[in-house]
Amino acid sequence: MVYDVQMAKNSFNEDLDKEIFSAIGDGSFADMLDEAPTESGPGRKSRSGVVAAIHGRNVLVEFGPREQGYCPKSHFEELPQVGQSLEFTVERVDQDGMLVLSRKGAVHKATWDALETGQVVEARCTGTNKGGLEMEVASHKAFMPAGQVAIHHVPDLNVMIGEKMACEVIELDRRANRIVISRKKVLYAEREVAKGEMLETLSVGDTYDATITSVQTYGAFADIGGLEGLIHRSEMTWERDIDPSKFVKVGDMVKVQILDIDTTNDEPKIAFGMKQLIEDPFVSSMAAIEVGEMVPGTVTRLADFGAFVDLGSGAEGLVHISELADHRIKSPKDVVKEQQVITVKVLSIDPATRRIALSLKQASGNVEDEDAPLREEDKAMKKLREKFGNGPLKGGIG
Repeated sequence: MVYDVQMAKNSFNEDLDKEIFSAIGDGSFADMLDEAPTESGPGRKSRSGVVAAIHGRNVLVEFGPREQGYCPKSHFEELPQVGQSLEFTVERVDQDGMLVLSRKGAVHKATWDALETGQVVEARCTGTNKGGLEMEVASHKAFMPAGQVAIHHVPDLNVMIGEKMACEVIELDRRANRIVISRKKVLYAEREVAKGEMLETLSVGDTYDATITSVQTYGAFADIGGLEGLIHRSEMTWERDIDPSKFVKVGDMVKVQILDIDTTNDEPKIAFGMKQLIEDPFVSSMAAIEVGEMVPGTVTRLADFGAFVDLGSGAEGLVHISELADHRIKSPKDVVKEQQVITVKVLSIDPATRRIALSLKQASGNVEDEDAPLREEDKAMKKLREKFGNGPLKGGIG
């Protein structure tokens, strides 16, 4: 971004000097060449200017009748046309009042004399140390803290060795020969631009390839290329009560569908889903189960109100406490235990609520553990039947 005074003196001739500056207004180009730019000025800001002339290493820009500036040609992928209006970043004002300009997002090789805080420069990684990366900027050693390498954690910094990258100068001390740079700040700036552009094109129902960036107890955050959203654990899989850390990990590539976009706050919130893109096993399992059928299942968990039973193929049903036994019980654990295999009767199937109602007491041979001891009520009933026979018992006993 530095204006090379000596080379400009060698390449410009007096006639051309007059021709160029006649296009951008009054001012002495010779005076500008005799003085190196200073770092004084109002600070960096973006302004729209008109290209007045192109020569040597610079593009000369006019902002008004008496306000001109210059920007290095290296900041353009393609040289602009004279008369073209473009956006420039004002880096500083030189000693003669000329604006020293740069192009937004331009990355260029810096020189030591022109290096300044906030400048985006090209840097090369030469090695690693305990705290981050050893870098080289303008033929000087620089340092990049590990936390400034990327937006997300980089497990192995050695992969960066030899890489050239755009970085922002965040600390500069010429006397101590100290330069601290950040790649993270440049990536954040690029991400903000991409985020704004992408947000305008998003719609609920769209699918994207996403990268898992963070895993929490309630779900995982994923990035779709500038925008980050949450995959709640209930939207990861059709299974219930999963541990997200056992389902995905940072760096995994997953397919997601946009479930919701909330732009009411300054920071947009996006909800992703993964299970919507895979077949629901409950739907296919329902086709194989009929109401009234006797089916085997495994008790997966117990609750105060009943026992949940895995019927296989992703289908899970509930045996309400009133359907566990033909008599009143205090707790489901009085009848069944977790991981016990039982035979149950299907009472109802509700696709809308994904609920299957089951009954243990209505199933014949309901508990497969034939060696299980009889309950106290069964022993009492056995004694009564031995005394009075197997016929109907009077007095409401049987």
